[in-house]
Amino acid sequence: MLMSSSHVCGVARSILGQPWRWRGVAGAEAGDDGFMPDDLVAQLLLARGVAREELDLHRAPTIRGFMPDPSLFQDMDRAAVRLADAVEKREPVTIFGDYDVDGATSAALLVRLLRELGCDPGTYIPDRLMEGYGPSGEALVGLAKAGARLIVTVDCGAQAFDALEMARTAGVDVIVVDHHKCASALPPAHALVNPNRLDESEEAARHGHLAAVGVCFLLAAALVRELRGRG
Repeated sequence: MLMSSSHVCGVARSILGQPWRWRGVAGAEAGDDGFMPDDLVAQLLLARGVAREELDLHRAPTIRGFMPDPSLFQDMDRAAVRLADAVEKREPVTIFGDYDVDGATSAALLVRLLRELGCDPGTYIPDRLMEGYGPSGEALVGLAKAGARLIVTVDCGAQAFDALEMARTAGVDVIVVDHHKCASALPPAHALVNPNRLDESEEAARHGHLAAVGVCFLLAAALVRELRGRG
């Protein structure tokens, strides 16, 4: 619906006498008798910082339209290759999830995908009261002793320096998929996928708002792409 005035919905002033005009409309445009402002949805999107050239993308959003190339992120391809190797070799894989909603959905996403790819991944959710937050060295070493050759931590692990060192000593590879802030130094993971790494490119860092399950979704896409590339 187009308006023939720069006033919002035809209202010139509020009950307190404040002028109502479309945000972002230049004075020259607003004073033009022939001015035709954008429809309401476009105005709301513009007011929320959407660039004019991206209006159509936001009005008819698609996953493909908004999804970045997974390879944009540090260690993403390395993680996808290691997971693809595990899928092809049917290696024992364990998904180590955090106990909150983000950790649970992240774990569920990867478990369901790996099952569809013919794997039977294990899962491990730490006890919140007994084990605290994030992977412990004891838990990772225990999983390695139980046969896991690859552990993927989701929604945790970005600061687990001691635990990942213990896992490396035990001979198990660990892929960290996280979204929490990282330090300048990184723990010794086989791969650490996190848009909030300090060494990410500016374009990748723009996606630092993603929850861990969003990062897992990108890893899932990268894994499927890697396997398709292998035939």
